[in-house]
Amino acid sequence: MRARLVLLLVAILLVAGFAALNWAEIMRPTSLSLGVFSTDAPLGAILLGLLAVALLVFLASNAAAGARMKTTENRYHRELQVQRDLAEREETSRFTQLRQHFDNHLREGRQRDAVASTEFEKSMLQSQRDLRNQLEQIQHTFATRLGELESRLDGRLERASPAVDVSHRTVDVEEVPLRDRAKA
Repeated sequence: MRARLVLLLVAILLVAGFAALNWAEIMRPTSLSLGVFSTDAPLGAILLGLLAVALLVFLASNAAAGARMKTTENRYHRELQVQRDLAEREETSRFTQLRQHFDNHLREGRQRDAVASTEFEKSMLQSQRDLRNQLEQIQHTFATRLGELESRLDGRLERASPAVDVSHRTVDVEEVPLRDRAKA
């Protein structure tokens, strides 16, 4: 744009210099035919006037084209800004959806972990109950067998020596703690 403006100014200065140097010839009247009638007028001045009118028309059309271009540029800029805003909203929406997806995934993972933990605790409690039941059964079986052995031993001792007094010490196995049972 600047190069065209410089070139236009140089051309105007050259024409103005030429007109100044030849002003007497430019203003000399000449017989001119305008189609229907004839007149005496300075041909150079008329041509210079037509050049000035052509220059003004060119400048006006150039200014109008520049204004149209600026208007179009502004419209494209607004449309581009709308597209940018739309893209940003869509990107924000995608990030929000991705975050919600991750949050849901984490929430589901926590729920699965909680369910698994609850199931594990239930399993552990059931295993403890089963172990306790088995220990009680072993204790009961052991107490029964011990009782049987004591009665057999008592029977053999009575048969072997009727005069010997064996003091029986009765121990209830359920009342003795487990760690003391091993000692007894």
